Amino acid sequence: MAEPEKPQLYLITPANPGLSLFSSRLISALDVAEVACLRLSTAGMDEDAVRRAADTMREITHARDIPLVIEDHAKLVTPLGLDGVHLGDGGRRVREIRKELGRDAIIGAHCGTQRHDGLNAAEAGSDYVSFGPVGASALGDGSQAGTDLFSWWSEMIEVPVVAEGNLDEEHMATLSQITDFVAIGSEIWAHDNPAERLTVLLNAL
Repeated sequence: MAEPEKPQLYLITPANPGLSLFSSRLISALDVAEVACLRLSTAGMDEDAVRRAADTMREITHARDIPLVIEDHAKLVTPLGLDGVHLGDGGRRVREIRKELGRDAIIGAHCGTQRHDGLNAAEAGSDYVSFGPVGASALGDGSQAGTDLFSWWSEMIEVPVVAEGNLDEEHMATLSQITDFVAIGSEIWAHDNPAERLTVLLNAL
């Protein structure tokens, strides 16, 4: 009997990275793992910084045939030659953004811990839905996306699901058969050797 496929890796950049240093750290991570998508985090960045980061990330990812999506700023997708957008407000804008960007663009929706929001995003035409945080967080109201949510989604819904937020080895092992993607960001970039930490996390799948 064939083993179930492992989740694919979805990387998230740190907010406002120093591009020179981060580029080398990103490349080292891409050298040790197959990456399905890279998300450009834009928190705390002005438009100039976003454009510079997007240009740098696009050069790295497109040379490796890795799609690059940007957080929230859908109007920058086309002028910057990006592959799509990751929306942080559930399914509220999915239908509108799909009309703007067309059916070939990647449109993802982060839906926190709410199954209902995920269903709305999927119905509106998102290419994937993400839930999180999976791990404990002091941010927001402290809610977490539990394994029951991912199990239910994987059994009932065809739209791919992404698990994200404070993932550790235990989470990776638990999620290995109930999510399509694992999104990794601060879990590795906070370490001196991101590629090494990424390898440890992926070995837990």
